[in-house]
Amino acid sequence: MESDNSFNNPFVAQPDKSCVNSDWRKAVLSVETVYADAPIVLRVNGVRAGTLGNFSASIGKAKSKKSFNVTAMAAAALCSDYVLGYDVILPPDRSTILYVDTEQSCGDCQLLMRCILALAGQSPDTDSPRLVFLSLRQYTPAERVLIIEDAMASLPSVGLVIIDGVRDLLHDINNPTEATSVISLLMKWTDRYQFHLHTVLHQNKSDDNARGHLGTELANKAETVMSVEKDKEDGAVSVVRPVYTRSTEFPPFAFRIGGGELALPEIVGDYSFTEPTALRSGKGKFSPFDLGEGNHRRALSKIFPDSTVTFTYSELSKEIKSAYGEVLGHSVGDNAVSKIIQFLRNKRMIVQDDNRKGAPYRFNPDFVW
Repeated sequence: MESDNSFNNPFVAQPDKSCVNSDWRKAVLSVETVYADAPIVLRVNGVRAGTLGNFSASIGKAKSKKSFNVTAMAAAALCSDYVLGYDVILPPDRSTILYVDTEQSCGDCQLLMRCILALAGQSPDTDSPRLVFLSLRQYTPAERVLIIEDAMASLPSVGLVIIDGVRDLLHDINNPTEATSVISLLMKWTDRYQFHLHTVLHQNKSDDNARGHLGTELANKAETVMSVEKDKEDGAVSVVRPVYTRSTEFPPFAFRIGGGELALPEIVGDYSFTEPTALRSGKGKFSPFDLGEGNHRRALSKIFPDSTVTFTYSELSKEIKSAYGEVLGHSVGDNAVSKIIQFLRNKRMIVQDDNRKGAPYRFNPDFVW
């Protein structure tokens, strides 16, 4: 069937502008109209993470088991029960799962399919009519976009779409125009077809940010962003944490890959998520990323009550030790303070107005978590 290419994707031929609906009246809202809340379909440990008409994302470094994490999400949708930390309840008329893989071979994709079916309590050797799996490794970015959109238009019963490899829908991950176009496509698709879409993107090797301009746009627009990271001491364990949410942050969970032919992910029930000793000493496993956006914002609001406040590095160190200690309820060591400052700079949560050494720091309220 013919796909609608009216959105600004740089790899797809553009239609005549006269075909685009630009009537602003169709976008007007009214306080006198009752707008229904979007149904919640994705929960993590009982907390809202995804609704129909929106999209969410997983980010993580290479080999952090991101694909195993999203297979659990797909399995939860397939069996309407908890799998790892996920609970996915789709409406009866939107019970189909569309799973798109852009990176792996057909053989590896088939293993993922079998994994999803087994996690859902179904036979791993029999296709499910509710699971449609596309392997798009061999196609170009433009072809992938067209194939995905054609599948969406052809499957009105889809309630959950997983795109494992959103990076492969564009050529240059650092191209702002391409990044904006792809994220706009995700917003258009979810709004038009009213499913929930979850996608996967790598993190930078040097920090915890999602890669490139695409990662920045993804963090800005996604309903929920979660991270999947290997435990620093036990590489067999991966931890799923909230990075950015529009509602309450969900409690993290940990999983490992079990034995057996399919090597299914399984929950690690006795994993410890608290690291007070490392935080106080600044040594060991502590990462400022683990404090969450809420704690950082609360501490920074104490340090920078308005836009005119600035601090030198030494002044900022003292303020951070005091404010973070107050927010977290315990002392923060000097080494941990140094890590926090470096983290805040990398995230551009604090900035210097010029690059000279010793320039004062100020708060940047428009940072992307």
